[in-house]
Amino acid sequence: MSSETRYLARLQFTADGPAVEGEWDVPGPAQDRYTKWVGLYGARPTVVIRLITETGGRRHELTTWTARGERKGPPP
Repeated sequence: MSSETRYLARLQFTADGPAVEGEWDVPGPAQDRYTKWVGLYGARPTVVIRLITETGGRRHELTTWTARGERKGPPP
């Protein structure tokens, strides 16, 4: 298992529904995609958009967007 850190943006139109996910080696593109998705889909009442880091197979949610607004995750 690699200890390399990956950065992900994840979009779901419903909390338990299928996801669209992008994955990058650096944080900038993941943050940009997260921001773009919030602008495009963030007003929908059931959408969930997440910015995630993954290291060694373990995921940590940095930021989550729902119709109620943005929530920052605890530090890793």
